[in-house]
Amino acid sequence: MKWQGREGSSNVEDARGSSGGSFSGGSPMVIGGGGMGCLGIIVMIIFVLMGGNPADLGGVLGGDSSQQQTQDSGKSTSSTQDNPFETGNVKKEAEQVDTKTEKSLDERGQFASVVLKDTEDVWHEIFKKYNRTYTEPKLLLYTDGVRSGCGQASKQMGPFYCPTDQKVYIDLSFMDELDKKFNAPGDFAMAYVIAHEVGHHVQNELGILPKFHQLRNQLSETEYNKYSVAVELQADYFAGVYAKHAQEMGYTDEGDLEEAIKAAQAVGDDTLQEKALGRVNPDTFTHGSSEDRMKWFKKGYEAGDFSQGDTFKAMGLEL
Repeated sequence: MKWQGREGSSNVEDARGSSGGSFSGGSPMVIGGGGMGCLGIIVMIIFVLMGGNPADLGGVLGGDSSQQQTQDSGKSTSSTQDNPFETGNVKKEAEQVDTKTEKSLDERGQFASVVLKDTEDVWHEIFKKYNRTYTEPKLLLYTDGVRSGCGQASKQMGPFYCPTDQKVYIDLSFMDELDKKFNAPGDFAMAYVIAHEVGHHVQNELGILPKFHQLRNQLSETEYNKYSVAVELQADYFAGVYAKHAQEMGYTDEGDLEEAIKAAQAVGDDTLQEKALGRVNPDTFTHGSSEDRMKWFKKGYEAGDFSQGDTFKAMGLEL
């Protein structure tokens, strides 16, 4: 990926090296699942690799999957063009917070900042086409552990998105995990991770995440897992949309698309369950199979906009 020397985002907060990271308020989330050994930790890392919803921990192993809380305030209806996902025109108005931007990031921090800036450019452009306004998320870089608006999180959880404070949280050592543990090397594999987490923010902006979270106490675990899969596959679709625009802007190198697809394949629920448990249980899928994750990423790449991204409808679900 061609990222060196390009402009980064002003929405990066560097909390690396600080004790406990930064706390942005909001209700704490409950992280499901009980004690986990080395195998469980590996599965947990993989499980939340693309999730952005760390409260769903335990879903891969079939355990408890308590859902994080989301804000119900600060949203307004829109009378503009119909939402292409048929979930209503609920628009989340983000609180504008004056934060200090790290002026001197290391190489990995600068890479993440450039990718975030690219996602901002992409989603501003797409939202404008639908007569909507895109509110940019923050990206918080941390080391080992962080207290987010959704509660305490650790490095082992991997990257995640918190809708309460509208931030993406990443310990950048995760780039090593992608290469060594998930066999998904390459800078564009990490760009895919970031774009997927930003995809959850896009869902939050469109009012999709709040509706999804409201279903937690209305459905059985098996039925709720189906909605979770739809949410995650849609974030993969949005990552594909980002990849398409990055390619059109001339920022990708040969082989970048394959890096992202390989990462999507590596984190499919069936692949993870087979590797960790030696068996596959589709009823416990929360992120989608390897085939589906690759398919929806490619679909987003081919479409380049919202038009083909209704994963809920494709799965026969109503949100």
